[in-house]
Amino acid sequence: MPNLSPKLTDVYNKRLDLVKPSGIRSFDKQISNIDGIIKLTIGEPDLNTPDHIKEAAIEAIKNNDTHYSAQPGKIELRNAIHHYLSVAHGLDYDPETEIVATIGATEALYATFETILNPGDKVILPTPIFALYEPIVTLLGGEVINVDTSKDNFKLTPEKLEEVLDREGDSVKAVLLNYPSNPIGVEYSESLIKDLASVIKKHNIFVLSDEIYCELTYGVEHHSIAEFIPEQTIYINGVSKSHAMTGWRIGFVAGPKPIVQKIIKTHAFMVTCPPDVDQDAATEALQNGLDDPISMRAIYERRRDYISNRLDQMKFETALPEGAFYIFAKIPKGLEQDDVKFALTLAKEAKVGVIPGSAFGPGGEGYIRMSYAASDEDIKTAMDRIETFLAQNI
Repeated sequence: MPNLSPKLTDVYNKRLDLVKPSGIRSFDKQISNIDGIIKLTIGEPDLNTPDHIKEAAIEAIKNNDTHYSAQPGKIELRNAIHHYLSVAHGLDYDPETEIVATIGATEALYATFETILNPGDKVILPTPIFALYEPIVTLLGGEVINVDTSKDNFKLTPEKLEEVLDREGDSVKAVLLNYPSNPIGVEYSESLIKDLASVIKKHNIFVLSDEIYCELTYGVEHHSIAEFIPEQTIYINGVSKSHAMTGWRIGFVAGPKPIVQKIIKTHAFMVTCPPDVDQDAATEALQNGLDDPISMRAIYERRRDYISNRLDQMKFETALPEGAFYIFAKIPKGLEQDDVKFALTLAKEAKVGVIPGSAFGPGGEGYIRMSYAASDEDIKTAMDRIETFLAQNI
């Protein structure tokens, strides 16, 4: 194998030194080789993509529909996204000019941040939060303003947001909302979203609303902030979680025409266009599969109730998730409170993999995140093992 010239080892973007690899993926990799471990680590649905969606992709291949599409995605897919947003959430975006299909919600986020940020611009992140956002902002030369929500039921309050905006001034370019949230599963009520929208409306900023889990809510109705301030909202979603299509890598951005047209330019330089066959699958999901998440949601809700009840019996402090498929549990007193050390010990001794809460930023320390996007059998075995571990260590 060729060795890199010593003169070239220092030729790279130095901002890479400011970010660490994903704490979620790194920890998952660290424990994956433990023999017999059950992992409740990654947000990966164990359910399968519905058959009618797979058939749509098969037909696309048979029809040799395997070439470049329009850069923002096929108009058929953008029409299906428009249909979904209109029927499911009462949102109205022009599929010709206000919607772009992306390589998952991840590229949607990267392309959006790259479009709106200049060096030194600030982005407000309510933490604990998914560990993807901060590295992207940092790599692009932006600055993250973390707002610890752990004392506010893990929700960003209008008062906290107003306080930060008043303090930071015009350097703030965006606030990011992710709800239902990863890692906690909290959903924002309509009244809270309205109040946050009222604060944002007073400032010349965007809100990036990552609503990738919006079809997985339990007993509560989801309201997008785009209902109230569409002129300031950059809406991000996809089919990964709603239709168990993580590997298909189709997400999308919707928003006001002027900013979406700029996002399309960024997106086109990054990836040209999404995979053609995958677009046909996503079109089928969003045009004819709007009821698909219902059965999946019922499965996740049953698992949520089971794991929550078991953890309550074991004296973990948890908030019952209102959405997504994670539960955020406070490590019981009497046990190691360093969440990384605790999670490592749990993996080695109980053979159960969880993610340390500190991987999700300020406010996550002393917690662990468990995903219940795992089989019923694995969840039951994991809970039994944790119960035995606690009995031996408290």
